[in-house]
Amino acid sequence: MRFSFIPRAAAVAIVALLAAPSLMQTSAAAAELSATEKTAIEQVVRDYLLRNPEVLQEAMVELERRQQDNQRKAQEDAVAGEMTALYDAESNIVVGNPKGDVTLVEFFDYNCGYCKRALDDVAQLVKQDPNLRVILKDFPILRPESLDAALYARAAQHQLPGAKFFDYHTRLMGAKGLVGKEQAIAVAKEMGLDMARLQKDATSDALKAEIRETLALGDRLSLTGTPAFVLGKDVVFGAVGHAPLQQAIASVRQCGRTACS
Repeated sequence: MRFSFIPRAAAVAIVALLAAPSLMQTSAAAAELSATEKTAIEQVVRDYLLRNPEVLQEAMVELERRQQDNQRKAQEDAVAGEMTALYDAESNIVVGNPKGDVTLVEFFDYNCGYCKRALDDVAQLVKQDPNLRVILKDFPILRPESLDAALYARAAQHQLPGAKFFDYHTRLMGAKGLVGKEQAIAVAKEMGLDMARLQKDATSDALKAEIRETLALGDRLSLTGTPAFVLGKDVVFGAVGHAPLQQAIASVRQCGRTACS
């Protein structure tokens, strides 16, 4: 790691600048003197920064690092506080091994191109890892049609347990063009579902409440896009690919985190 050292004169000037308010409280004369000192100190700092502008760039890099660290810590705390909603909610759609030793939670939108790309990765993981539990959480944030697709998909899940629903999910995620109510119903018909029941369930207040809760959960976790994966107490953003997800799962098994130190 590289460090930038401020010359002793500038350091003394900055310390004096920080101490200036207490000096100004002594008397009017001291206040006038402190104002003069403050001007001189500001000039010293200005001259130093003009001669060494790379210090500002390094400071911005450090500021961004600290902000990212703070954001990551806040997100970790948020995930830790939502473990039940993430992993044990009655409304969870579970595929893979319901009793798996590691759970991968995916927040997705049926109109998300990156979610479509990540679908094969998730399918491979389910097929290759018999101890993986996957929870699918509808997070319809991209278009109004996404909400319709989510409602009808969740209604279809009432009639399609486990692997059969994952087949439905795969077909709907693979639909061409804009995905909404029409596409969700078409896939349900292809799979021979009870259409009257599907319509009743998709328009129920209970399903709408489940979607609202998932959206609220995503907001509490500061999820700003899809796909977003939660593993343990960590969040993995984006269609990162099969290998990185596989490695993250292996790390969770080893140390409880997506990356072991």
